[in-house]
Amino acid sequence: MQIKENIDQKTWENFCLNAKEKTFTHSYNWGVFNEKMGDKIWRMGLYSNSDLIAVFLIIKTMARRGTYLLVPMGPIIKEGVEARGVIKDTLAKLREIAVLEKADFIRLAPILINSEDNKRIFKDLGFKNAPMHVHPEYTWELDINKDEEKILQEMRKTTRYLIKQGMKNPDLEIERSTEEKDLQYFNEVYEITAKRHNFTPFSTKYLTNELNAFKEDNEVLILNAKYKGEVIASAMIIFWSNIAFYHQGASSKKYPKIPASYLIQWEAIKEAKRRNCHTYNFWGIARENEINDKNHPWAGLTLFKKGFGGLSKEYVKAQDFQITCKYSLIRLFEKLRKIKRNL
Repeated sequence: MQIKENIDQKTWENFCLNAKEKTFTHSYNWGVFNEKMGDKIWRMGLYSNSDLIAVFLIIKTMARRGTYLLVPMGPIIKEGVEARGVIKDTLAKLREIAVLEKADFIRLAPILINSEDNKRIFKDLGFKNAPMHVHPEYTWELDINKDEEKILQEMRKTTRYLIKQGMKNPDLEIERSTEEKDLQYFNEVYEITAKRHNFTPFSTKYLTNELNAFKEDNEVLILNAKYKGEVIASAMIIFWSNIAFYHQGASSKKYPKIPASYLIQWEAIKEAKRRNCHTYNFWGIARENEINDKNHPWAGLTLFKKGFGGLSKEYVKAQDFQITCKYSLIRLFEKLRKIKRNL
């Protein structure tokens, strides 16, 4: 096995296009986004002879609680390649960089389906389950390799009804944009949503950089739902490697009987089909045993997403590898923060 650095965009994206398990958090442009945020990144390729068998993005994260190296939902592994060897070689490179960069720990969020065999890989290599998730470990995905009528038929009856009601409403329209000026509407509704659900929203800088990182390659779209000229719901969709991702969403609830959020999702699904996507990824949801907990921050959102039809997918939990003694304190801090957020 040989690891090469600074993999070019064409090589990276072509490799990912043929991979089965992947998300945009391991796209070339996610690296661009993190660079815009001021983070140091590395793009690595793992080769067996001259055959590229895996790619992994490394992000150096400097937080108040400590410095760590993050691999976000990766490495992405070629179909048919045994994961254990890839993870072992990835860890060896990460440990080398961690020492040079004075990192306290390594955090790897695997893109491996949750199974006993896959969990054993990390345990055998000395990893521990991270006290908090980085990206969704339990997701909801919709196969959109069907005609629109079939997709509608397979939705929950209420969801289908609300979409059709939205389509009939002459005062409700969906506007598409990739311009920063239209991101402000999203941000306004997003801040309202954050207050309602008691979470810390991403900063304007974060949202702007995410938009601009994917904009140049036509991989992002803002959808604003206007009711009588007022934006009452909004979403940012990432289109990457034949998959559409519902990454950011918000709604004001000012007009609770107007199905703006439902119509946005339907328009996003149709847009994904036009772009030859085979899957619409609704991103994170709560687990089955958490849905009935009214205090869980994702309970209502999970019911909303599941109404469109689809299947759940669960990945191995985020994994930590300790580098310095400081990690023990960081781990305790993150556990307490998780409890506070009821996650």
